[in-house]
Amino acid sequence: MQTRNTFSWIKEEITRSISGYENPREATGRIVCANCHLANKPVDIEVPQAVLPDTVFEAVVRIPYDMQLKQVLANGKKGALNVGAVLILPEGFELASPDRISPDMKEKIGNLSFQNYRPTKKNILVIGPVPGKKYSEITFPILSPDPASNKDVHFLKYPIYVGGNRGRGQIYPDGNKSNNTVYNATAVGIVSKIIRKEKGVVDIIPPGPELRFSEGESIKLDQPLTINPNVGGFGQRDAEIVLQDPLRVQGLLFFLASIVFAQIFLVLKKKQFEKVQVSEMNF
Repeated sequence: MQTRNTFSWIKEEITRSISGYENPREATGRIVCANCHLANKPVDIEVPQAVLPDTVFEAVVRIPYDMQLKQVLANGKKGALNVGAVLILPEGFELASPDRISPDMKEKIGNLSFQNYRPTKKNILVIGPVPGKKYSEITFPILSPDPASNKDVHFLKYPIYVGGNRGRGQIYPDGNKSNNTVYNATAVGIVSKIIRKEKGVVDIIPPGPELRFSEGESIKLDQPLTINPNVGGFGQRDAEIVLQDPLRVQGLLFFLASIVFAQIFLVLKKKQFEKVQVSEMNF
């Protein structure tokens, strides 16, 4: 029950964190999740090179990390890492409805629940936090648009952006530090006494981070008082996908078929010519 409540609380924080932005991808190209998850970590995305209109395809997001790592939870205890992702699709692309998803794809998705970034932003999808040990690879079922019914969509090459985090952030949406970060000394002096309370260390350091000093030691201004407990981080990446015109595909197939038949006819013509030459020589 404690784990479920923790994930629910973190999900609310993530939603509040990114929903304050009209677009989760800033003008600089940075995805806003990086404002709270300060460590830089890798993320990967796999999509088809090209898709046809009104077609369901997979966008696979991988968020790798060491499964043996434990993170500091909000209550100060250690627990498994969670993961989350935001997928920014081109305009017109959206989450596929359940009736359009194949049984094989449903098996890959599992019990994941995706949500739109905003009701008006169906092309931006958010997932998480979910247990990282089970969902370090997330399959998004995506429906491609049909230019025949959407005049704002064209047969072009489009960019796709993804951001993925593992572990809790170091800063809350309101700007305060979480307990999953380093706390520094606010003054110069000597540590005379360490008093631990249930909800923190003298209202300065919350439960969870490990202290770097002991009683009697001297400290300097801005000196880290705790060991950095963060084992997670955030990463982002982009990919490209082509919305392919079926007529172009048919034209390409016709062109390739024409080349094949032309080659066959040339070979047959060459064989016929060689037979004529042989018969003339025998004559």
